[in-house]
Amino acid sequence: MTSDQMPNSAAVRLTPPQHKLAGSIALPGSKSITNRVLLIAALASGKSHISGALKSDDTTYMARALRQLGVTVEDAGETDFVIDSSGELTPSSEPLFLGNAGTAVRFLTAAAANITGTTVLTGDEHMQKRPIAPLVQALNEAGVTAVAPTGCPPVTVTSDGGFANRAIEVDASLSSQYVSALMMAGVKGDTPFSLKVKDGDIGARGYIDITLECMKAFGAEIEQTGPLSWDIANRPYSARDYWVEPDASAATYIWGINALLGTDIDIGIAPGDMMQPDAKAYDFIAQFPNLPAVIDGSQMQDAIPTIAVLAAFNNHPVRFVGIANLRVKECDRINAVATELNRIQPGLAEEIGDDLLITPDRTLIGKTIEADIHTYHDHRIAMAFSQAALVIEGLRILDPACTAKTYPGYWRDLNSVGVEMAFE
Repeated sequence: MTSDQMPNSAAVRLTPPQHKLAGSIALPGSKSITNRVLLIAALASGKSHISGALKSDDTTYMARALRQLGVTVEDAGETDFVIDSSGELTPSSEPLFLGNAGTAVRFLTAAAANITGTTVLTGDEHMQKRPIAPLVQALNEAGVTAVAPTGCPPVTVTSDGGFANRAIEVDASLSSQYVSALMMAGVKGDTPFSLKVKDGDIGARGYIDITLECMKAFGAEIEQTGPLSWDIANRPYSARDYWVEPDASAATYIWGINALLGTDIDIGIAPGDMMQPDAKAYDFIAQFPNLPAVIDGSQMQDAIPTIAVLAAFNNHPVRFVGIANLRVKECDRINAVATELNRIQPGLAEEIGDDLLITPDRTLIGKTIEADIHTYHDHRIAMAFSQAALVIEGLRILDPACTAKTYPGYWRDLNSVGVEMAFE
C-alpha cells in the first residue's frame, strides 16, 4: 500500500531501516504563525499575500471560518494564501465549526468581539472538552457578552462591535492563546487597549512573542508596560505580504529521528533561525542519549511528546516538569505518552502528579515487539511515536491520518528519505 492510500488506513507500520537514511525534507509552515497571520490579514484593510503557509486541517478551518465572516481567502498554491478584506468581519448566520483547531477557536472567539451581532463558535467532540472559560471571562470583563455553559466550546459571543472596557486582565495559566487572542483583537477601538496577565502566570511566553511579532509586521503598535502587561494602540492593521517560517514543532520529529538513528536528514533551516519556542527543543535533543535528568517543558510544550519518546532510549531516567498544560491539549498528552510507552514495555513511563518520569531501556533498540500504538486522534502522539517505530520492529501506529491536523505530508516525507512503511 502506498502513502497515497494513507487516509483510508487504520494503521501504519514502519520498518526500522537497515541503511542510513539520507536526503532533505521541506517542512510545512508553522501552524502557530499561519493561523495568526491569517486572522491579522483578515482584520487588515486590503490584500495580503501569505507565502510559506501551512495547509492543514487547522488552517483550513481558520480559512473557512474567515470566509464565513465575509473575508475573501484564496488558496493561491500549495503554500500560499491571498487575503482580501475590508478590515471588518461580518456576522455569520451559521456557527463557525472549527474541528479541533485550538488556535482557530480561541483567536476567533476574541475576534468575534469586533463583530456587531452574535457569533457562535464550536468544534468536534475533542474541542468540546478543551477549556475556554478564562477567555470567556476576560471578554465579559471587556464588556462583551460571551457564554460557554460547559467552560468549553461551543461559545456564543454577542457584541456591539468591540471591547467596551479597554483595560482588562486575563487568566493565562491554562493557555497563552487566550492572551494572543485578546491582543490580536484589541487594536480596534477608540482608545488604546491595556491587557495584563493575572497573577503573572502564563503557560508558554514564547508564543506571546510570536503574536507580537506578527502584529507588528502588520503595523500594530504595542508597548510593554510590565513583565506581562501591554498597551496596544488603537491603530488598524495594514495589509502586507508575509512569509511564514517552517514549523518548529514539526522539526522536532526529524531532529529526534536524526538523534536516535545517527542520521542527518536536512530540513533546510537551523534551529537558531526560528522564532518559535519549540526550536529550543533542539538544544535538548542534541544531547541524546544523555538528555538532562530534569527537563522543564513549560516553554516548549508541543515538543515534549517528541523528547519523551526519545527519552525511552536514553542512558538514564528523565523527569519532565512544568507540563501540566499538556493535559488539556488535543488529548491528555501526559497520560497518552505514558500509556503508549508502557504498552511497548511496562515501566517505561510513570505519571507523578503532572510530571512525567521516563525510565529508559536502550536494549529495546533492535527488538521486535508487536504492539498497537494508540494516537487518541492526536497528531503529535502519532509523529512522536514514529521515532520508536524506527528502532523497534512490530509497532503499528493507529490512525496515521491524524497527522493531517498540522503535517499532512509527514509519512510521505519519511518515505522520501528512505523509510519503508506499510499502511494497513
